[in-house]
Amino acid sequence: IVLAAVQQDGEALQLATQELRADREVVLAAVRQRGWALQHASEELQSDREIVLAAVQENGMALQHASQELQADREVVLAAVQQDGSALAHASEELSADREVVLTAVKQKHWALRHASQKLRADREV
Repeated sequence: IVLAAVQQDGEALQLATQELRADREVVLAAVRQRGWALQHASEELQSDREIVLAAVQENGMALQHASQELQADREVVLAAVQQDGSALAHASEELSADREVVLTAVKQKHWALRHASQKLRADREV
């Protein structure tokens, strides 16, 4: 029943039991439908690369609910900022200083520049 509900609206995950919030299949279905549902997933699944990638591809700002390790994962952060440049605010300090990541974010949403490193904010091409 919960799987059917999250396939319809990923936010239904918030109504699920703790056990189902830790169920990989249920959470994956939820974040594919609505990335923001990642906030309701178990801590373990917020560290699951496949689940976080699916979430940020649907809603880049779901990066906010990913583990610190995945906020420092270049592929995950690139996927997030491609979907929503503002997700740069939740990237690791190192990736906020990564030229390609910042350019991708700024091209998607110019306001993302405020989350770039000092050095990149002074870069003429960014």
